[in-house]
Amino acid sequence: MASSWDNRVAFVVRYLYDIDCNGYLDAHDFHCLALRSCVLEGKGECSKARLQKYQHIMLSLWEEIAQLADFDKDGIVTVDEFKQAVMNCCVGRRYEDFPQAMRAFIESNFRLIDLNNDGILALEEYRYDCVQRIVVEDIKIIDEAYYSLLNDDDRRRGGITLTRYQELFAQFLGDQSDDCPAKHLFGPLEL
Repeated sequence: MASSWDNRVAFVVRYLYDIDCNGYLDAHDFHCLALRSCVLEGKGECSKARLQKYQHIMLSLWEEIAQLADFDKDGIVTVDEFKQAVMNCCVGRRYEDFPQAMRAFIESNFRLIDLNNDGILALEEYRYDCVQRIVVEDIKIIDEAYYSLLNDDDRRRGGITLTRYQELFAQFLGDQSDDCPAKHLFGPLEL
C-alpha cells in the first residue's frame, strides 16, 4: 500500500535524502543537499554564509543518521537500516522527541517549501514542492492530498504553519498505521 509506514520511510530516503539516487545514504548525499538547499533558498543565489549554514545542518544530520542507523559501520545507510533507526527514534514519539539534527532538517525543509516566507505552507507552495519529486498528471490529486492534511485551524490560517508541519512530519514517520493523518505530507505517494 502506498501509504504504508514502510513506503513512507522509504520515500524519505529516496526523495528527501538520497540526492544522488544510488539507493543508499552516505556523506556525499548530505554535502549535495547542503548546496541544493542553499541554492533553493537563495532562489539561485548561493552565498558563502548560507552555504556554511546548510553544510552545518546537513552534515550534522548525516552524522546523526550514521550514528543511529549505520549499524554495520560501513559508511552507508541502507533503506532497511534507516527504517530500523526511524523505528527506534521516531515511532510513537512527538516531534520534540526526534533527534536534534532531524528537527533542524525538518525546519529548514519547511523554509524551502514556504516560497513567499510568510510562515504558511499554502496550496500553491505544496503543489510546487510535490511536482519536483513525484509524477502526477492531474493537479486535482495533489490538491486532494493537500486538503486531506488540513485541520480546522489550518483552514482558518490559510495553510500549514511550521508547528503544524513539524507535527505532521512526526506523524508521517512516527505513526505506523496505513491511514496515518499525515500520509500525504509530501503528496500522493506511489509504491
